[in-house]
Amino acid sequence: MIMYKQIERNKRHTVFIVAGFIVFVLAVGAAITYLMAGEIFTGMILALVLGGAYTAMMLMSSTNVVMRMNHAHEVKDGSEHRRLWDAVGNMAMVARIPRPRLFIIKDSSPNAFATGTSPEKGAVAVTTGLLDQLNHEEMEGVIAHEVAHIRNYDIRLSTIAVALVSVVAIISDLGIRMLFFSRGGNNNKHPIMLIFALVLVIIAPLVAMMIRMAISRKREYLADASAVELTRNPGGLAQALEKITGVSQPVSEASGASASIYFADPLKRKTAQLFSSHPPPKERIKRLYNM
Repeated sequence: MIMYKQIERNKRHTVFIVAGFIVFVLAVGAAITYLMAGEIFTGMILALVLGGAYTAMMLMSSTNVVMRMNHAHEVKDGSEHRRLWDAVGNMAMVARIPRPRLFIIKDSSPNAFATGTSPEKGAVAVTTGLLDQLNHEEMEGVIAHEVAHIRNYDIRLSTIAVALVSVVAIISDLGIRMLFFSRGGNNNKHPIMLIFALVLVIIAPLVAMMIRMAISRKREYLADASAVELTRNPGGLAQALEKITGVSQPVSEASGASASIYFADPLKRKTAQLFSSHPPPKERIKRLYNM
């Protein structure tokens, strides 16, 4: 009962965060054209068009690009890594999604991630370190977590978030450059609104990144809860999380651009929680043991 309440709570929170993110992108666009011309609608339209186009472009090129970035090699059949192959097939069957493509990353640090814009185009990648250091129940828990990301369309959501962050950075940079080279034209603008718009444009990239991180953290909690729904074994996933986060060695093959989609932070960064793409491991483990 607690697990299903957590799933519903995380879904609601994520909807609110994503809706706020979209409003924020439109606000940044409006702020730029307010600074330049004293009106907001042109900037909102510009942000909407750029956001839609950039998101569509990223969605069309996701899986293979991400796998190349992380030096992952595809496993074509069960003759290689039989235990892993069967775990992926079993979890996909329980989740009622097509079998995801399977990739291996030759790296001794245990970790995994999922990608793909839909369950039909899903893919899971694991490091050789995960295969070497986790037992069957722990590995199955991690695979269930990644399959849950695919079933829940989390990777599509993450891709949209990345696209919106990029759009905010682009229009913010464009706005600052235009302001630098512009002269005058501010006589009819309210001073307080002018200051607010200027501050918003300057801090927009940082705020956008924080929103993206918040989305990622919420989806990790949801994937943990969904994985337990699939395996009925919260202990296996909790033990896997303890082992993976207990390793100080980063995943050397991991791309920084895709770090947020890994099961746990592959770069082993020590950052403030506000700027972290993953929830605190201790909090995740605590929630799992309470299920």
